[in-house]
Amino acid sequence: MSDIKIAMTKGRLLDETLEIFQKAGFDTTSVKNPGRKLILPMNDTKVVLAKAPDVITYVSSGACDIGIVGKDVILEKGGTFYEYLDLKIGKCQMILAAKDEEILKGYKTKTIATKYPEITASYFSKKSLDVRIIKIEGSVELTPLINLSDAIVDITQTGQTLKENNLIILDKVCDISARLIVNLASLKLKQNEMKEILSKIGAVVN
Repeated sequence: MSDIKIAMTKGRLLDETLEIFQKAGFDTTSVKNPGRKLILPMNDTKVVLAKAPDVITYVSSGACDIGIVGKDVILEKGGTFYEYLDLKIGKCQMILAAKDEEILKGYKTKTIATKYPEITASYFSKKSLDVRIIKIEGSVELTPLINLSDAIVDITQTGQTLKENNLIILDKVCDISARLIVNLASLKLKQNEMKEILSKIGAVVN
């Protein structure tokens, strides 16, 4: 077995990720049925199951050679790695939403609730708008309803949750999808093994 380690994001993105790897010729059986194991064999590689922000940490540090993670996490967390490929899965949008279309007008500093303070700060900086950002861990959509925030920046796939809570999309911040990232040193030190894996995945995606 090679020492190539691939960090994959646990949760709903995992199924779509494994579908790509399966089409690329990998036996994903053990990863689909991991039990309590966190490191699993897949052909001649090892899959490390992790939370999305940790995938970036593992790849940046060289603990893993390849990672699968959403663009939202990349933009929010940053890191030292090469963003190799848009996998075109896990597609959604980062949006700005509020109860009222006119809510952000006027001179008063507005409060924006989000799980993504870095992305939010960057967005409003480009708009030259001074806002107060509060980080929320749970349901961001709740904050305008209890008058904690004037607007929210969050991810949406269908917009259904926004509609059900009477929130209006004011703007699209950016498009989000899953990306394949690689450790820079691994590209050089494990060139042959990395090239083989990346070309297989690239052929499926493209």
